[in-house]
Amino acid sequence: MAFDASGDTSDEALMVLYANGDRYAALALTQRITPRVLAYASRLLGGDRAEAEDVAQETMLRLWKVAPNWRQGETKVTTWAYRVATNLCIDRQRARGRKRQLALEDAPEIADGAPGAEGQLIDRGRLVALEAALAELPDRQRQAVVLRHLEGMTNPEIAAIMEIGVEAVEILTARGKRALSAILAGRKEALGYEDDGHAG
Repeated sequence: MAFDASGDTSDEALMVLYANGDRYAALALTQRITPRVLAYASRLLGGDRAEAEDVAQETMLRLWKVAPNWRQGETKVTTWAYRVATNLCIDRQRARGRKRQLALEDAPEIADGAPGAEGQLIDRGRLVALEAALAELPDRQRQAVVLRHLEGMTNPEIAAIMEIGVEAVEILTARGKRALSAILAGRKEALGYEDDGHAG
């Protein structure tokens, strides 16, 4: 039986099915989880797509290795995957040193004359500015902010991924949001916002 990645079968049930030899369950789980892990890793790694792809691939390989011993009900598959991806990203950041801030000119160019090219450039500029601002946050604050506000996870889920208490998540998220706001406040032009007339 083939599974739809967006179907009703839970991640945990797919893991059990895969462990019992169902390759369609593995395919469905891969299609469901990989894009999320890839986007998350990309944000933690300052927008480095190639490294994020490596992290996503390694995360999934590790998931398949633990599948035969998976204990349903102990943790969610996504929580486990985000935790592994977080650790892999931290390892990569330590290995290469702190990644330099992603510059606006590093963004891929959009062809002139494309429909809505100006709007696309503004959107691209906002994305690059956000990625660059995220890269300036301390690692733990960046992880908490990305998980909460970009991945839409709850504080208890984040606590499980980061292996800290819920209160610590709240503190990291609040500090990260404040720092991010301060960083982005000085980048209105890159974000495509006009001067609002306030002194600054």
